[in-house]
Amino acid sequence: MSLSWPHLLAFLVAVCLLVTVHEFGHYWVARRLGFKVLRFSVGFGRPLWTRVAGADRTEYVLAAIPLGGYVKLLDEREGPVPPDQLSRAFTRKPHWQRIAVLLAGPAFNFLFAILVLAGMLMVSGVTEVRPLIGKVPEGSLAQRAGVRSGDEVLAINGKAISGADGVVLALMDGVSSGEPISLQLRSSGGAQRQATLHIDSDAERRRLSDPDQLLSGLGLPFMQPPIPPVLGNVEPDGPAARAGLLAGDRVLAVNGEPVSDFTQIVALIRTHPDETIALRISRAGSEQTVQVKALGETVDGQLVGRIRVSMPQSARFPPGMLRHIELSPAAALVRACDRAWELTALQARMLWRMLFGQVSLKNISGPLTIAQMAGESALAGVSSFLWFLVLVSLALGFMNLLPIPILDGGQIVMQVIEWLKGSPLSERAQLAGQQVGIMLVVLLLGIALFNDVVRQFG
Repeated sequence: MSLSWPHLLAFLVAVCLLVTVHEFGHYWVARRLGFKVLRFSVGFGRPLWTRVAGADRTEYVLAAIPLGGYVKLLDEREGPVPPDQLSRAFTRKPHWQRIAVLLAGPAFNFLFAILVLAGMLMVSGVTEVRPLIGKVPEGSLAQRAGVRSGDEVLAINGKAISGADGVVLALMDGVSSGEPISLQLRSSGGAQRQATLHIDSDAERRRLSDPDQLLSGLGLPFMQPPIPPVLGNVEPDGPAARAGLLAGDRVLAVNGEPVSDFTQIVALIRTHPDETIALRISRAGSEQTVQVKALGETVDGQLVGRIRVSMPQSARFPPGMLRHIELSPAAALVRACDRAWELTALQARMLWRMLFGQVSLKNISGPLTIAQMAGESALAGVSSFLWFLVLVSLALGFMNLLPIPILDGGQIVMQVIEWLKGSPLSERAQLAGQQVGIMLVVLLLGIALFNDVVRQFG
């Protein structure tokens, strides 16, 4: 899916908001502990808006490149400091105060995520989709383990599961752990049993740890609600749009074969790459046949047909597939804290396993993928966009705590070393740390951008 202006706008709003939250954490704690703040900047590069305010004449800046920000403190390492201001310089403050300022940015990202998630839970409660298994492919890992269509997943590796999203997270964790994956299942008749997925090789585990391969690779598709054979979004300049199809058109038949579900439309079109397909549609009470030239695209090594349309938003799960729980403010806050911890701990485990080659590097996403996710979540509604902000805020907080010298975590490590050593690190050691940090960040960004390009154009 290509990026559009709504995607980019949602991305800019999300990045500016989360960067502001992060930098405000540094700023707020620094001010409370008596550090002198020289500048608070959201973004890098040429200033678009500047204001000087307060007794300290702090400069507040909105800059042209919104992919970050910074808080500049009075610091002897960056130039002479007037004698009457020395007590407020970063290097003259106790080490615990310096560490507190560095920790504050990630801490505010975690706090923001928890408060937003708690607010969402208080307002709307928790609606979970029961993790019911759909059609299990023949010969798949799940089929060989005895998983059957209609089974409900109750627990994975001994951990209770309540919703479909919990299954995905637990499977991702289990696939990368190197151990067999134990499933506690309940059949449609109510009987409970165990099933164990055995993954043969590390190479297979790495493949399955790719988010796009996880469920299909294991053979564990979720049971989906009936999806009406109606066109949702029709991509501009796509084959469907060029043929005159519109959002809301109901497809009655594909090449003369009647269809009653959107997945049938997708399945039939996939079998006709680079061919002209006849779609019988109903629009405003009248029927007509439209000829559409399908694109041929390679997916997982197979040439498939596509016409660039999405499913309708009207698909709804039947009541029996949903659970809804209302939460008090206290319960919502506790659940939000638990969820934030669970997601952050999973990030840590996945990153650790990635370093040892147990997890696919395709899990690293860059700005293009994040922009696409931001746009899609914004178009899906306020709740989806807020959930996206929660996830990215947790990721931003976690990544900034990594012990990479140019990040907050690396700076904290350097302050701890100075504290234990009893004297500042040498300029040579600091410069070497910065160079290593820049190299690691550039490497991560390079992998992320490569993954973005592959997702967008591969």
